[in-house]
Amino acid sequence: MTSVLTVDRVSKRYPTYHSNLKRFANWFGASFAPVSEFWASRDISFAVGPGEAVALIGQNGAGKSTLLKIVTGTVRPSSGSVHVSGRISAILELGLGFNPEFTGRQNVYQAGGLMGFSQQELSELMPAIEAFAEIGEFFDQPVRVYSSGMQARLAFALATAKRPDILIVDEVLSVGDSYFQHKSFDRIRQFKAEGTSILLVTHGLGDVKALCDRVILLDKGAILKDGPPDEVVDYYNAMIAERENSNLTIEQKRNQDGWLHTRSGSFEVRSEAIDLLDEDTRQPIKTAYVGQRLLLRLEVNAYVDIPKLVLGYMLRDRTGHVVWGTNTWHTKQIVENVKSGERILYELPFTCTLGPGSYSFSPALVNSDTHLDRNYEWQDNALVFDVVNTNQFDFIGSSWLDATFRIVRVD
Repeated sequence: MTSVLTVDRVSKRYPTYHSNLKRFANWFGASFAPVSEFWASRDISFAVGPGEAVALIGQNGAGKSTLLKIVTGTVRPSSGSVHVSGRISAILELGLGFNPEFTGRQNVYQAGGLMGFSQQELSELMPAIEAFAEIGEFFDQPVRVYSSGMQARLAFALATAKRPDILIVDEVLSVGDSYFQHKSFDRIRQFKAEGTSILLVTHGLGDVKALCDRVILLDKGAILKDGPPDEVVDYYNAMIAERENSNLTIEQKRNQDGWLHTRSGSFEVRSEAIDLLDEDTRQPIKTAYVGQRLLLRLEVNAYVDIPKLVLGYMLRDRTGHVVWGTNTWHTKQIVENVKSGERILYELPFTCTLGPGSYSFSPALVNSDTHLDRNYEWQDNALVFDVVNTNQFDFIGSSWLDATFRIVRVD
């Protein structure tokens, strides 16, 4: 596959010198050694194909924004190279390229010109930009009176006024309201379907799983993992917990149906069996029908004394979106003073109000409302099951409502 973007062994080094004089002297051939140095990026290589959406994830300081600036050419790498085929449109820092004293319309002409658009092109695109931004009369007011959300609307509307070959977005959409975030991601999906390559930095991991074909996990300026969204995102979540709990281990394997099973924790408490049963017959099932009464059962063994034990569940669909979730911390059912060797049985009866499709339950055994304090065991996609519709009227979506039309004809 031909790549539209190739990053080849890129590194970025920021040295610190005793004085600016020594820094300037080095620019002209001197060889003063730096006092210290910081590597924002180290030997990074990857390629993006036409129409491929790739997300960069990682904790703050991992080097995501620096890498995007290198790709767009606003920062020069210390070593390595970037090759781009086609036109790049980028939304990096909020308001980058905007003059706060200019109106939104004037900034479209100025920033758009820096992006390579002619004044005639921008005049033709202006009605569409104004309509997409939806900032009303503020479009002709100075940008300095804009909220961060309004700046994000204007920046995104300008950057996506014409479909680029490569669209780069760095977290800027997170400052917008929910409506505009949905609107923006709809346009990104449309561009992707039309062949635009996407390079995205976001902390919205649900959006990553839904939109992206690949995910690259950066850590301390280097690529830690590059692979399918579910594999990398689940590994990242487990890695965060591992850093909070230094004695954790992470295991990953993919089953024959393609679902990825990620297991992490200290394993002082372990899930020995998880089953989905018909509530009436108590028989295990692999396929449930809409409206069926079900029972989710989990057997847990403790291998050390535990002051508090909390069980949490996440129910996710095939794309990785969380359909439902809660834990026994929120339901005020914490099990206290668990003894080593004790066996605990958790049962969760519920009605299957899911739409047809494939789903998974992910259990977590922790000591509070989060896995970042003590993660005894976290399992992504521990139990996978299918849902079919056999006796309800046809409907679409991931949820079934026990709803019936009432129709009254009025003369």
